[in-house]
Amino acid sequence: MKILSASWIITCNEDSTIIKDGAIVFDEKIIDVGTKEYIENKYTGIEIEFLGENSVLMPGLINSHVHLEFSSNATTLKYGNFMQWLNSVIASREELVEKATSKLISKKLSKMLKSGTTTIGAISSYSLDIEPCVKSPINTVFFTEVIGSKADMIDNLFADFKARLNTAKKNASKSFIPAIAIHSPYSVHPFLIRETLNLARKDKLAVSSHFLESPEEFEWLHRDEGSFLEFFKNFLGQEKSVTKPMEFLNQFKDIDNLSFTHCVEASDNDLKKIKELNAFINHCVTSNRLLNNTKLDIDRLIDLKVPFTIGTDGLSSNNSLSMFDELRNCLMVHVDKNPISFSKNLLEAATKNAAKALSLQKGELEKNKDADIIVITLPDTIKDEEDLCMNVILHTKFVNKVFIGGQNA
Repeated sequence: MKILSASWIITCNEDSTIIKDGAIVFDEKIIDVGTKEYIENKYTGIEIEFLGENSVLMPGLINSHVHLEFSSNATTLKYGNFMQWLNSVIASREELVEKATSKLISKKLSKMLKSGTTTIGAISSYSLDIEPCVKSPINTVFFTEVIGSKADMIDNLFADFKARLNTAKKNASKSFIPAIAIHSPYSVHPFLIRETLNLARKDKLAVSSHFLESPEEFEWLHRDEGSFLEFFKNFLGQEKSVTKPMEFLNQFKDIDNLSFTHCVEASDNDLKKIKELNAFINHCVTSNRLLNNTKLDIDRLIDLKVPFTIGTDGLSSNNSLSMFDELRNCLMVHVDKNPISFSKNLLEAATKNAAKALSLQKGELEKNKDADIIVITLPDTIKDEEDLCMNVILHTKFVNKVFIGGQNA
């Protein structure tokens, strides 16, 4: 059992409790949280480690949506337009994936850990990232992804997907959890979606999918028009989308842990359906900005009571896998939100909400939750408690300490 005390504790619990001069008791799980005075009186004779002036304890960050297999990209891919980016991905895919060795991915994961990430939702297209994820101290929900819209390739594509999923299952552990990703409504045949989701229901696996990321996707799915028409004619000989947005969403009934990524072009009806499915939206603000896509309307999510999480996406559409970088970008891009109150929303999206989306007992400094904890030191004293969350986001690049399952990571 270990006891840490800090100037501040951000619990990210259901009541959004912040404790000044607080302390936390934990082993593998969190045993107790409260003021330092309360903990000292209750746990007499046990040494309390004070983390220093201006120290902050909070839950480890959860990156709900990240692609590690494109971690070699820095300046190769084209930004500014979704279709230009997609074409550049196809043109450079083999080169980038080949460069993204296990050693490189492990290095990226190590840097993510140092910047406070303790859990990731890793979307894996080829399972080339499985070894570094298994070896990393970071908890990984490993989303084996299915993709392919050509009817005559379905059997081969499904067999390949099942083989990769089985490899993930063989590596399953407390910190490596197999899950399933459906690439998107425009890129996966309805039969593949149906059979893949049946596997998810049978094995009670979490599911995630990209959904309505760009105006080009919207035009294609709703009208069979736009830039995607030329793309699909050239690459796959298709002149019509394989599904419509609501048809796609309707297939996800009875999936227990479900999230959709981006959703920036989703209609109110789409969002209401996502709410009905008890799903979360993974918000990747930097990726949306770099591909010049629409900004997610957070107020609409709040009005419709659709919860959101925070993901970095991959280095294919971001310059950083740091969650604190992503949180800062969220704060700056959503100029209509008050930075003080929105900062609290963002920290909870990156902890509590993400844990719920992934069905994990994490994301809150609360009794019986997993002891995934990060330690931060702010550059100066916080004068007003309401400014704490904003200053944590503004000033944190790397964390002082990381505990995963109660152990120093």
